[in-house]
Amino acid sequence: MRRLLAGLAAGVLALTCSPPASAQVRDKGDTRVFSLVPSPGFPAYVHAHTNGRVYAGTYIDTGSSAPSRVFEWRGDGTLLRSWTVPGQVLGEDHGVQVANQTRDGRLVLLETSTASVMTLDVRTGRFRRVVRLPDGAVPNYATWGPRGALFVTDYADGVIWKVPHGSRTPRPWFRSPALTGAIEFGTTGIRYRPGRRDLLITQQTVTDGGTLPTNGALYRLPIGADGRPGEIETLWTSQPGDLPDGFGVGRSGHVYVALAGLSNQLVELTATGEEVRRYGTALTGDNGSPIPFDTPCSATFLGRRVLVANQSAIAGDRTHQAILDVYVGEPGRPPYLPRRAGF
Repeated sequence: MRRLLAGLAAGVLALTCSPPASAQVRDKGDTRVFSLVPSPGFPAYVHAHTNGRVYAGTYIDTGSSAPSRVFEWRGDGTLLRSWTVPGQVLGEDHGVQVANQTRDGRLVLLETSTASVMTLDVRTGRFRRVVRLPDGAVPNYATWGPRGALFVTDYADGVIWKVPHGSRTPRPWFRSPALTGAIEFGTTGIRYRPGRRDLLITQQTVTDGGTLPTNGALYRLPIGADGRPGEIETLWTSQPGDLPDGFGVGRSGHVYVALAGLSNQLVELTATGEEVRRYGTALTGDNGSPIPFDTPCSATFLGRRVLVANQSAIAGDRTHQAILDVYVGEPGRPPYLPRRAGF
């Protein structure tokens, strides 16, 4: 009986002393390695698919004859399979961004050497080229917008391209000196917010005279009821050399922007552009994980985590080319995916 009572007492003590489930969560900012990225490395934007899996493409420097690949992971970081991108101009800068998906689940790819919008059916492995941008364009990021149109940023030309639903002809929808970058560091991320009927856009460097050309920006661009762009507005100006790149939007409206420049950080902004926090140590990129931020170039929500593509574009350190997992403590807002999202 005494042993039984002692055992019950110990059990009760263990229950009362155990931390509640809510206390067993990760600390905000806790960073881990989601997965290393196999050859050819240099991962681009990470796309969290509605099928529960995660996808990323790769970029290749001039002189390499290796084609780009698209990788697929489970939500726990287990690498499942990959596809080799066909039809690239090898020997020149070439890369593929898994920028989005269609309503029926095909990946939307942006291929740089041919300035193309492509799709990949992950069920069959079939690639399809659906849109060609003009020569010299460098498609970078894409978002679906009103009426099923696809909006694509151009890293080289200071323009946002629009591909209307059902069309294979891109149109220069918005041009502005605000989108003209210095030394080819141009327009990067783009995201449509249906509740506000606007686009959020990141710019790595700004050369319109409103700020130093080493500073980047987060812009807001409203879309009128007629589908035309309104006046562009600066929500946030970066520090010199930050090079704002891809971003995700939290349920709170906060915007998490990967800083691909010298800072090597992830920055959290309010919906109005006020800086809340920077994740990682400036310059070194130290984040507490085995792999520091090294040219972090995108930020994608997966639950309460943000997946960051670590490109190591300058150092080319293969041991740093990975997808990192940063706990931010809030869920994200999924990218806009209308019923007419398709070609």
